[in-house]
Amino acid sequence: MAGMTAPPSSRILLSIIAACLGFLLSWLLGAGGEPAALTAAIAAAGAWFASRPPSVSPAQAASSDDTPQPSLEEVMEAIDDPMLLVSGQLVTIANSAARATLGDHIVGEDIRLAIRHPAATDRLTLQAESGDAVPGGPIELIGIGQRDRRWELNVHPIQGRGLLVRLADRTGTHAAEQMRVDFVANASHELRTPLATLIGFVETLEDGKAAEDPATRGRFLKIMFGEAKRMQRLVDDLMSLSRIEAEKYSLPQTPIPLAPLIEEVRGALHSGIVADKDRVIVEIAPDVPPVAGDRAQLSQLLHNIIGNALKYGRPGSPVQVSVKLARDNMVKLAVRDEGEGIPAEHIPRLTERFYRVDPGRSRSLGGTGLGLAIVKHIVERHRGRLEIRSEVGRGTLVCVLLPAATAPLPPALSSKSHTNVTEGTPNRSSAHIDPA
Repeated sequence: MAGMTAPPSSRILLSIIAACLGFLLSWLLGAGGEPAALTAAIAAAGAWFASRPPSVSPAQAASSDDTPQPSLEEVMEAIDDPMLLVSGQLVTIANSAARATLGDHIVGEDIRLAIRHPAATDRLTLQAESGDAVPGGPIELIGIGQRDRRWELNVHPIQGRGLLVRLADRTGTHAAEQMRVDFVANASHELRTPLATLIGFVETLEDGKAAEDPATRGRFLKIMFGEAKRMQRLVDDLMSLSRIEAEKYSLPQTPIPLAPLIEEVRGALHSGIVADKDRVIVEIAPDVPPVAGDRAQLSQLLHNIIGNALKYGRPGSPVQVSVKLARDNMVKLAVRDEGEGIPAEHIPRLTERFYRVDPGRSRSLGGTGLGLAIVKHIVERHRGRLEIRSEVGRGTLVCVLLPAATAPLPPALSSKSHTNVTEGTPNRSSAHIDPA
């Protein structure tokens, strides 16, 4: 009866009865017409609200529902992070992520054998003995599952069941933070070196004897000008990289024919770093459609790739540039040089910022260490694909696949894919870098 509520017609009847009783009682006690009417109104309102259905909270509704609640095993299985339930130092439950990381044998095994790490053993043993949460926060573990993987271990006591252990993968977060730290350190170093040179020569020129010698002054000023231009190139590349990353999710749609753009870049490079324009040999298939792109960024991509081939190829050797239609309505741009080649261990890291195979040679040729990083980000924005192949002693081939202007743009792919593939020849290597 406690859970029953009066229907609307019964509530009206109860309110009328309460009003009549209230009016009659007030009249019998000698109240006038208006006080008796007020008493009747109050009694009616009280009867109406007293007979309304009781409100039911979501928690009460859920508790009264007959739907079965999921078990702890089902909840753990629905979580992507590795999770273990430990009771009396033994693993009683392990979800699929935990079994994939630590092995299928861990259920029923001692937790100290399942997670072979001194810090984890100390925390789990201490918490098992105390039975309560141990202060100190999560623990960082390195090398579980794979040598370079980083995990964050959290332990939560569950009353009557033991300890709930969760491993959160922090490998990607640590890698991103390390890249940020390395980038700041490298950028600072790249700027500090020419600044130190400039300061040194300025201090030397402040000496009257050095300033009075025209030959010495001219040599110093030439070096200072070169260092200032080096800083300018570095700042320009950093700003360019920042702009490209800011436009990462803005897909370019303008049809850009590559043939005239390649000729334009070829002429610019001829007036810049090479004396013989004929070193760049261009071969463009007749059926190549325009690509969907950003003209300024594609020009920068061509400058960087062809410029690298001219700088690092053997003096006087040709640089072959070809464009043709590839599968899936993609346009393939290939640039091949006849240089010294790149050892296999360097290939996966070529698109990292400030990474150089030969730092001294790169700086002497005016490189900033950001050229291929810019190329990678341009390819990512255009939803293309970058492939670098090299054979020591024979040269390097850089291929870029870009969507044709008539083709639908492919979806975004993983931005952190650097797969190194070593082919049959021991000195030949390649890397595929897919876009974000």
